[in-house]
Amino acid sequence: WVPEFGRDYCEAKFARTGSTDLTMDDLLAIAEGQHQAASAAAAAGNPPILLLDTDPLMTAAWAQMLFGTVPPALMAYPKADRYLLFAPDVPWVADGSRFFGTPAERTRFAETAEAMLLRAAVPFTRIGGGWQEREAAVIAAIDRATS
Repeated sequence: WVPEFGRDYCEAKFARTGSTDLTMDDLLAIAEGQHQAASAAAAAGNPPILLLDTDPLMTAAWAQMLFGTVPPALMAYPKADRYLLFAPDVPWVADGSRFFGTPAERTRFAETAEAMLLRAAVPFTRIGGGWQEREAAVIAAIDRATS
């Protein structure tokens, strides 16, 4: 499993500057950091399946949300074999580093993420429902991918 690089990046930026306002340069650095973390995890023992919390393609969705544009560099990274697209249908958890927490913002981001997946022409599985339904759907998606 590869955790979200952007969370650590934003926490470090906040500690340094007192702000988590992101620039496009920040998003490019986040995408590169996420890519490097995923590459290192894949090289360490060649696991049969590697779960990524996020990747540069989803950083591209953030670029679209925040700035209304996506630099070509964000679309140039390797893509995952399958993406899980989570519906915004569980309660929002405000953890101090997340934003776009209103129902309208969450819906807009989900739509932006789906548009990015379609733009990249990558396979994805929609996941929704309550926490137990989501867990079962994720397990089923992983089972299908590994069988």
